Amino acid sequence: MLRFKQYLAEAKEGKNLHLEHLEDEVLNNGINGTRGAINFLQSLRDMLAGNSKKSVNVTVKWDGAPAIFAGINPENDKFFVGTKGVFNATPKVNYTDADIDANHSSAGLNSKLKVALKNLSKLGIKNVLQGDMLFTQDDLSAETIDGIPYTTFTPNTITYAVPTESSDKIKKAKMGIVWHTTYSGKKLQDMKASFGANIKGLTKTNDVWFTDADYKDTSGTVNFNKTETDNITAVLSLAGKTFRNMSANFMNQLMSRENVMILIKTFNNVKVREGQKITNTTKHSSELISYVNAKLQKNIDSVKTPKAKQTKKQTKDEIVRFLSSHKKELRTVFDMQNHLVDAKNMIIRKLESAKGVMDTFIRTNDGYRVTPAEGFVAIDQMGSAVKLVDRMEFSRANFNAPKDWAK
Repeated sequence: MLRFKQYLAEAKEGKNLHLEHLEDEVLNNGINGTRGAINFLQSLRDMLAGNSKKSVNVTVKWDGAPAIFAGINPENDKFFVGTKGVFNATPKVNYTDADIDANHSSAGLNSKLKVALKNLSKLGIKNVLQGDMLFTQDDLSAETIDGIPYTTFTPNTITYAVPTESSDKIKKAKMGIVWHTTYSGKKLQDMKASFGANIKGLTKTNDVWFTDADYKDTSGTVNFNKTETDNITAVLSLAGKTFRNMSANFMNQLMSRENVMILIKTFNNVKVREGQKITNTTKHSSELISYVNAKLQKNIDSVKTPKAKQTKKQTKDEIVRFLSSHKKELRTVFDMQNHLVDAKNMIIRKLESAKGVMDTFIRTNDGYRVTPAEGFVAIDQMGSAVKLVDRMEFSRANFNAPKDWAK
């Protein structure tokens, strides 16, 4: 596992149900989140330039699906499998095939959980692990890509391809999974997530192909040269200048308005889906206000009673007024996010240069296109984690990909 010097504002306890993009720390945690993101990127730069002193862990983000939780329920010492529903107020915990039938009606998810229940019990899991399912036997295909014969599987968006000559273990396995998170606690609902999974103690079986998500640089050559170090330092300097222009008062107001933050993030994701990078932050700020106005007007139009309409209209007017009166501050927020994205992508490109254990492709109308891994997860010493994902490359593809399984 690679180790980097790192600092983030504070640890986030709880379940590993959703990871945030690094640049969204600006919106999520305001001034402190922005400062932490800049310091974090500086630390990654220092590590890749060979100047790191402290450590943070980086794991590879595999594009598996569905998310699988498996292990021993500490409340009854019974082995179970499940999805994120194991942490529900009324938990969906599966000990038998009958439980899976009762809890999961989707045919695709139902069958995958039954394969997981039968085979993951053979690993001797002592605690609770979370992983992403990569394949069951029905998902494996024999394909030739660019003249090379592969065994392939496509759990979500990315197609993973293993040269046929070295895929015997995968072809024999009933399923494949990558483990990335460990849980501890005396009750399922009280469990705390620790990013990373120690799989050395798991029993090996031909029925399950499994691995952990640790980043492995088998070449030993993933380092910034002087030019690359200078380039990312210049971007981080711009981020520092923008940071000094950020309004703490505005950021505090924004953090107190969760509904507004969600609208901003939703609008940014619209641009990602369309493959549009935010280049003109003045234009983006104006388009955001128009988007919010139209979206909230639909909410007004969807209700019938005058009282409900008036309530929603007051909400819309107040939000639009707030955003319209802070266009300058919004531009600064988007400028900051752009700087963080530029620096982040430089780091992603360097991390991607290490050869992975599998080749990765995305299906297109014209065949396969080579793509890097989905991205990376960076974990600080206190257990906090953020995503390092090229949203223009992977998130856009993921947003627009059909999902053949149910969460």
